[in-house]
Amino acid sequence: MVRMSAEERRESVIRAAISEFAQNGYHGTSTEAIAKRVGVSQPYLFRLFPGKKAIFLAATERCMQDMRRMFEEAAEGLEGEEAHDAMGEAYARLISEQPERLRMQLQTFLAVAVAEASGDHEFGEMVRRGWMEIWDSVHLPLGADTDATTSFMAYGMLINTLAAMGFPAEHRVWEGFDIAPRVRQETEDS
Repeated sequence: MVRMSAEERRESVIRAAISEFAQNGYHGTSTEAIAKRVGVSQPYLFRLFPGKKAIFLAATERCMQDMRRMFEEAAEGLEGEEAHDAMGEAYARLISEQPERLRMQLQTFLAVAVAEASGDHEFGEMVRRGWMEIWDSVHLPLGADTDATTSFMAYGMLINTLAAMGFPAEHRVWEGFDIAPRVRQETEDS
């Protein structure tokens, strides 16, 4: 049996947390479920992270970093309309191939809204910082055009909403889009 380092185990916890939080949300996910998915005890989990909030923040931050990198890689060497199309295609692929990433995004926005309403601004600060990093990664390839960036991000949020509601790619709601993500209907328990 190969022993994992604490960093490797921490990485396993983040991946498991993304799956659990995407499926059940912040309040519906227990640290016990995350520990079980990873195959560690809860006390060990808390040696890696001080609590559930820290795990959620790490999972959210990872998703946002991955998205930023995805946009940067898609737009590398491109600008304007070519960058726009490449980033749009990359995003459509992401939410089609990894639907838990879309669900995690939506769960993150919900968690921020609930936390902000109760006076806890830590979620919001981190998510807003990550959002601005994503904004900047899209903004520059689009020629630093605020209108183009706003439009790109707004369409992305509309795509999130339509995809989350499960509209199939051939549905008429996608008619105005160049790209309609193929949203998989997951039947397995994740």
